[in-house]
Amino acid sequence: MKEALTEKLTSISIPETLFRRIEERATGAGYPSVSSYVTFVLREVVAEEEEEKQPFTPEEEAQVKERLQALGYLD
Repeated sequence: MKEALTEKLTSISIPETLFRRIEERATGAGYPSVSSYVTFVLREVVAEEEEEKQPFTPEEEAQVKERLQALGYLD
């Protein structure tokens, strides 16, 4: 996923040993830089956490409730 050209960037500090490990992974995975690899990984982690917060869509939740009512578990 390419970043928007106008997206503002910032810097973070990490231990140099961790940077070297990430650099090896980024190079091995074909990323042009550590920053692009870290951006990709962090976006994946954040997206996964956001998905976990809402496991069901409102429609799916309504279907589950209807099924539980049909089985007599809900009034």
